[in-house]
Amino acid sequence: MTMGERAREAQGSGDSAVKVPEFRPMLLSDVPAITAIEREAFTVPWSAEAFVNEIRHNHFARYTVMELDQSIIGYGGMWVIMDEAHVTNIAVRAQYRGRGYGEMLLRRLMQTAREQGARSMTLEVRVSNEVAQNLYRKLGFKQNGIRPRYYTDNQEDAYIMWADLASGGGTT
Repeated sequence: MTMGERAREAQGSGDSAVKVPEFRPMLLSDVPAITAIEREAFTVPWSAEAFVNEIRHNHFARYTVMELDQSIIGYGGMWVIMDEAHVTNIAVRAQYRGRGYGEMLLRRLMQTAREQGARSMTLEVRVSNEVAQNLYRKLGFKQNGIRPRYYTDNQEDAYIMWADLASGGGTT
């Protein structure tokens, strides 16, 4: 069952909290909405200029927005280089968290990475962010290292996590 089928099934069962989002590539015109989500989600958010540079100049970058009722509720970005994808950022607006949208978004990134030829995916996550770590583990990511003092706001360490996309990680 695909993520869209799961979401439609949840809708059909009377669960009005889950609507099926739309996914599309990020456009320059999306940057103001994306930076608003960045400020909401992260203590050290990326600037509008950083997103503009990614969209205009980084040919490895793949950024996806997630829309609900024509409003951007989340986004994710990654660099796909050779057979690896590196998630740069992923965030969902606060009022939509805890409803499965983050999982749908990450599954979409994993699908896009596979379509671009990636066989594995990596990301960094704060050691204190257990909610995100649980999602990543659910989708097949495994801890495979640590980046000491990775986060500049408080010098927190980051776990390095990897998923094997070739074996179908994130498709179930």
